[in-house]
Amino acid sequence: MAMFALIHGAADAGWSWHLVERELRARGHETVAPDLPCEDDTAGLAEYAEVVVQAAGRLPGDDLIVVGQSFGGFTAPLVADRLQARAIVLVTGMIPAPGERPEDWPANTGLGSAIAAQAARDGGKTGSHDPLVCFFHDVPRALADEAMTRGYRAQSDTPGRRPWPLGAWPAIPTRLVLCTEDRFFPAGFMRRVAAERLGIVPDEIAAGHCAALSRPEELAGLLARYAAEPGPHRQRLDVAGGSPMGGIAAIGAWTIGCSIPSISQTGVRTGPAPLSQCGSTWAVGADWGARRSQPWNLE
Repeated sequence: MAMFALIHGAADAGWSWHLVERELRARGHETVAPDLPCEDDTAGLAEYAEVVVQAAGRLPGDDLIVVGQSFGGFTAPLVADRLQARAIVLVTGMIPAPGERPEDWPANTGLGSAIAAQAARDGGKTGSHDPLVCFFHDVPRALADEAMTRGYRAQSDTPGRRPWPLGAWPAIPTRLVLCTEDRFFPAGFMRRVAAERLGIVPDEIAAGHCAALSRPEELAGLLARYAAEPGPHRQRLDVAGGSPMGGIAAIGAWTIGCSIPSISQTGVRTGPAPLSQCGSTWAVGADWGARRSQPWNLE
């Protein structure tokens, strides 16, 4: 049995994971999916991580897997590093570089150009300001309407303005789940960013940006598969503790068969590697850019 800490994206809520939680619990796993303080202008990435750390501390075991969706990719490694999780899973998640501000991530990664290129091919569906077109196109309409009611939260700019605090990606095996029908983070864009920043090949599912709602069984199956794979056992730290293992490469079956330093042939990221550092505006309000106080600016 594994413990999953599930982190939602910007302007969203823990409810977005409820179908995946049901599937994981049916398989015998434990889950938490706390609401992050999106509306709080005093809360940055450290406060987001603290909310998840406290929630994960209530789980009964120590076999922790931290999962971050979209903007949750900035928080997931902070939590995993604090608690020495067994694995990090990014679900179409943003991959930060050391010292990078979330508001700079779109320009640093070329997101705007990727959106424009895909929009030219699909008639403007990619990057649409209509959430039913951009985010919920493959989610049943009744569920999409409920998601917009439950998750339609204000997103403070505060976490977007603060640098990501880690000096390197944690030495923890990392997976990326790429959504091939994503109209916000195009699939080709995510493959490139995953390769450039973590050196990994993603696992792929045919889903849009909100796979936890559109493909919960398939996504839960992937997460359960990751939990079943052998990996380095790490003793969970007290939630008030730090990270004594930072910089020590993960060991165990997840690292077997490395073809390049710190990257396994299965596409699992297992240790620190150079992350590109570059420099423009937090268009990613991430999942809900159209709802932010500032307009989208992806260039």
